[in-house]
This record gives sequence, structure tokens and C-alpha cells, in this order.
Amino acid sequence: MRIGILGAGQLGRMLTLDGMRLGHEFSLYDPAGKASAGVGTIYNDPDGQHLGTFLNETDVVTYEFEHLPLELVNRIATEKPVHPVPRALQCCQNRTLEKALFRDLGISTAPFEVVASAEELQAATQRLGGRVVAKSATEGYDGKGQAVLDSPEQAPQAWPRIGCDTAIAESFVAFRRELSIVAARGQDGEMAFYPLAENIHHQGILRFSIAPAPHVTPELEDQAQRMIRTLMNELGYVGVLALEMFETEEGLVANEMAPRVHNSGHWSQNGAVTSQFENHIRAVSGLPLGETAALQPTCMINLIGETGPVAEILRLPYTHLHLYGKAGRSGRKVGHINILADSLEELRWRAMNTASLLPECPEFDWRP
Repeated sequence: MRIGILGAGQLGRMLTLDGMRLGHEFSLYDPAGKASAGVGTIYNDPDGQHLGTFLNETDVVTYEFEHLPLELVNRIATEKPVHPVPRALQCCQNRTLEKALFRDLGISTAPFEVVASAEELQAATQRLGGRVVAKSATEGYDGKGQAVLDSPEQAPQAWPRIGCDTAIAESFVAFRRELSIVAARGQDGEMAFYPLAENIHHQGILRFSIAPAPHVTPELEDQAQRMIRTLMNELGYVGVLALEMFETEEGLVANEMAPRVHNSGHWSQNGAVTSQFENHIRAVSGLPLGETAALQPTCMINLIGETGPVAEILRLPYTHLHLYGKAGRSGRKVGHINILADSLEELRWRAMNTASLLPECPEFDWRP
């Protein structure tokens, strides 16, 4: 089977590498003309001249990121099977649709309002009370397009930073930690759930993921699985879906979902029986899903801006280095490291030791 991937960045690269082991062939199509995957047949096609060729040589199409022209994906869906369904992409491209979907399905979220001006943001902040986070309805990621307001009077200064005509204003969630769940759903409705991961962000960018997240009760795990199961069934979803959440005293509060393989699931490449990338390819190609159990406690460290001292990293016997073949740039994800250990305390020491080698990496001060 030849699988077409919309987007040709690091996620497309890792999907292709895992899928080739299953005997599949790949074509990657980048409508922005900024492909960096460096594997498979790649079409850099900002003018749309090669779309017909791409479709003619593919049996099924998937995508590696959500910032795609929805019109393009809907057009492709009239000619080829597209997984996940375009509706999932549509909801994730617009926070107003995403929040409405959560609300309609009974998935807990922070109280929120939709605003379209500084004046509306100020009024919403007044009604919501307390601290408020304003997020652009579209295009925001890795902390971009967001502003935190401590009072309604800050709205005029905050609005230009959001950089969008419409935004979501939501109450700040007093959370214990940030968690995520990654799950896969096959064409026959079969589902597989990865253990919850604990995520640590720095300056709006994910820097560390620890999986399985420690101190997760069966009730909390069940709540997370029910939330993501509800979403996948509602959407008729096929492929890997990620759901980011806050853990609070009252339970889990959904933050946002991603209709693709996810940064917080990269640990599964070395720390799980089947990686999220392989399971996504299994799902979209109609194969049975693989086992998602964790092999050992694992920590994923993102490499941001530059790869760091590769030789020194590889001298550590417990590191698994994944580089994306991308030029270094401030704030850019250029690779990640997976670290496995027999215990959480050993994992903490190994992650601290590894992080100390990396330029501009925040201190790993996590404790199990």
C-alpha cells in the first residue's frame, strides 16, 4: 500500500520510517513548500501543480499536522480515503469548534467565552472572574497567540498579542500537573490507549514528558480513556489522537486535542511495545493495532533550537537520540531524546544528567 501524508516535517518523517517496516510506501505532500522530512517521495507544492500526481499514486491519505487548508483536505477526501476524518481537522483548527465539541460531549473544560475584540475580552474577563487565559481561535500553537490576564483592565494590552480576529477567553485552571493521553482507533472501531504522560512545558513549549505518569489512580486513567474514547467514537476517528488535560482536585479538565501523532507520545518509540507512529500507520492502512503497554519508565526530552553535543549525548548508555534533519533555529524542535530506566528515581537522575548537557535546556527539577 502507498500511503500519502499531508505535511512533510518530523512527524511525517517518523511515520514513514515506522511504516516502511510494515512494507508500505509513502508519498509526502507539503502544500506550504517547506518539507524537511528527507524520506519518502516528497512533493514541495505551494502552487498545487503536483496534487494530481500525489493522489494518483496513493491509496489512502493521512496528515501529520493540523495547520492545513481545510478546503484542500475536503477536496482530497472526495477522491481518496482520508484518515482521520476532515471534521477532526476542522475542530482542531478552531478552538471555538473544539470547545463546543467538548461541551456537547460532556467533556469537562474550563469555563470559557468567545470574544472578538478587546472590549469583549474585557467584559468576558470581568464575568469569568479571577485569572483568565485568552487564546487565538486559530493558528496558535506552542504558546503562540496567547495572553494571560490578571484583571479586565489588561484586555487592551493583551488583545494585540493574541493576533487573531476571534479568541477564546477561559478561566485559568488551578492544576496539579499537565497530563496527556494518546490513543489509536482502527477502521473497525478497535481502540488502544497509551498510559498517561506527565508533561512539563517551558515558555509555552513542551520540554519533558514522563510516561507512564506516576501516581495515576485507576479512576483517573479511566476518566482519561472515557474522554478520548468519546471523542473518537463521535468523530468516527481512524488513527492516533492526543488529548491534553489538566489534573485538578476535581479530576481531569480537557485543554485541547490534536488529530495526529503527538509530541507527548514520542516516548513510545523506545518506551512502549508499539510506537504511536506504527499504530497510526496500522490504523489508517486497516491493520490490527499494536500493544501499547510501557516497557519501562521513560522520559522524553525535546531538543529546542539546536541538537546539542551529539557525541556526548550518545556516550550516555541510556539515551536514544532522534534527530529530525532540520537546521537549528530559536524555538524550533530539531530532535528529541528518549531515556529509559528501571525506576522513577533512576529515571530522574538520568534525565537530569542528560538535560545538563543541552544548551538552553531548563533544569529538570521533576520529582516522582
